Amino acid sequence: MAENGKGYDYLVIGSDAISIGVIKELTKFGKSVLVIDPQKDIVDFLVHEGYDALLREPEKIESYKDLELQKFSAILILSPSDETNIKVAKKIKEFIRETPIIVKVTTPKAKEDLESLGVEVVVLSADAIKSAIIEEIKKLETYQKLGKLKKILAEMKGKKLGIFTHDNPDPDAISSAYTLKEIAKTFGVDADILYYGEILHHKNRAMVNLLEIPMINAKNADLSRYSKFAIVDSSGPGKNNSIPQNVEISIIIDHHPADDAKAEYVDIRTNVGATATILVEYIKILKIIPTKTLATALLFGIKVETDDFKKNAKISDFLAAAYLYPLVDHELIEKMERPAMSVEALEVLGAAIKNRQIYSSFLISFAGFTNDRDALPQAADFLLKLEGVSTVVVYGIVKDVVYVSARNKDVRINIGEVLKKAFQDVGSAGGHAHAAGAQIPLGIFGEVADKDTLAKLISDAIKRRFLSAVGIESLKL
Repeated sequence: MAENGKGYDYLVIGSDAISIGVIKELTKFGKSVLVIDPQKDIVDFLVHEGYDALLREPEKIESYKDLELQKFSAILILSPSDETNIKVAKKIKEFIRETPIIVKVTTPKAKEDLESLGVEVVVLSADAIKSAIIEEIKKLETYQKLGKLKKILAEMKGKKLGIFTHDNPDPDAISSAYTLKEIAKTFGVDADILYYGEILHHKNRAMVNLLEIPMINAKNADLSRYSKFAIVDSSGPGKNNSIPQNVEISIIIDHHPADDAKAEYVDIRTNVGATATILVEYIKILKIIPTKTLATALLFGIKVETDDFKKNAKISDFLAAAYLYPLVDHELIEKMERPAMSVEALEVLGAAIKNRQIYSSFLISFAGFTNDRDALPQAADFLLKLEGVSTVVVYGIVKDVVYVSARNKDVRINIGEVLKKAFQDVGSAGGHAHAAGAQIPLGIFGEVADKDTLAKLISDAIKRRFLSAVGIESLKL
C-alpha cells in the first residue's frame, strides 16, 4: 500500500466501475496512479489487484496534506456522487490551484457548478458514454467493412495484386500503398506498388530512398501479371492518374470526395485528413504491428498530407499519429522533412516568384517549362506566405500537359471546388479546401511552336478561367 503521493502521475479520488476502468487504462499506458477512497473493501480490492490505494476521507482536507498535490500531473475526482465530487473539488481548489482537476458528474447542473469553481475539465457521464458508444459503432462499421476486403484477399492467396497510386505519388499515397501491400502479405498475397508519372518532389524521393519502399513505374510493368488491382489515395482510372480505362479496379481506398467510385471494395472517407489514417485503422483492427519502416512511412504520410496537422486534420488523424509515434524512426522523419532542394526545383521557385501577379488577395504565377512537376506545389506553399495573399495558383508546362497547383488559407473558399469549376471541362481537377491541383492537356495549344507565344496563350487562359471561377471577371488581364 502506498504511503504518500510522491512519484505518482495521477491522483484518483473515489472509485466505481468507471474510475477503476480509468485506473487500469492509465496504468496500461505506463502512468503511475495513486487512489484515495473511503471504503475499506474498495481499497483492499485495489491493493489486491496491484494498484496503490489509501483509505482516506475525500472530503477532509487533512487527507491530502502529505500528498504534495502540486506534483501530480492531474487530479481525477471520480466518485459516484455528484455532491461529494463538488465538495472535494471545492476543497482542493482552496488548497491548491496549480494542479489541473478532472471531475466526473451525472447532471448538467453539477457540471455548471463545477465549471463556475474553475475546474479545468468536467466530464458528463452521459456524454462520455455516448462518445464511447459512437466510437465503438465506428470501429464495428470498419470491422464489418474490412470483412469484404479480407474475403477478396483470402480468395487471392498465391496470386498477385497490383496497387496503384495517383500519378507522381506523394507520401500519403506511397505510405497507404505500402501498408496495403503489407496487409496483403498477411493473406499470402504478393503485391506490387504501381505508379505513373515520376517521383520528383524532394520529400517524396527522400521517403522512397530512405525507407527503401519498393515501387514500380507502371509504364514498365506487364499489367497482365496481376489478378486484381487496388488503388489508394485516388478513386479509379483517370482520377488524377494515367491508369488505362480498361483496367478494372477491385479495391478503392481514398479520402478525397468521389461520387462515381465503383469496385468490389470501396472505402472513401472525406472525414479524415489522409488516406494513411484509414490504413492505420486497418492494421489496428487486423492486429498487425507495423515495423519501424511502415510506422515511419505512415506517420510521414499523415504529417505531409495535413501540413503538420494544420490543414484538414481531423481527430482520427491525431489518434493515428499518437498510435504510430512510439514506433517510428524520428531521425529518418527529420531527414525526409529536410532533404536538399534540386537545382530545377529552385529554378521553378525563382520563376514563380518573378512571374507572380496579384489580383486582390489572389496570387497567380507561371513557373515556366519544367520537368519537375512536384516543384509547383513547393512554389505555391512558399508564395502563400506573402503578406496580403490568401490564395495562390502556380502553373507550369510539363511536356504536353499544364499542371496547376493551388494553396489557400481563405476560409470562405474551397480551392478544390474552385479548380473544378475553372478547369474540369478542359482537364481534370480536384482537392480540398486548402490544397488542390489540376491537369490540362495542351491540346490545340501544343501546335504553337514558339514558347513565348505558348506561355502567353496558356497564361491568359489560366488566369481568366480561375478569376472567373472566384467571381473576378471584370479585371483587365
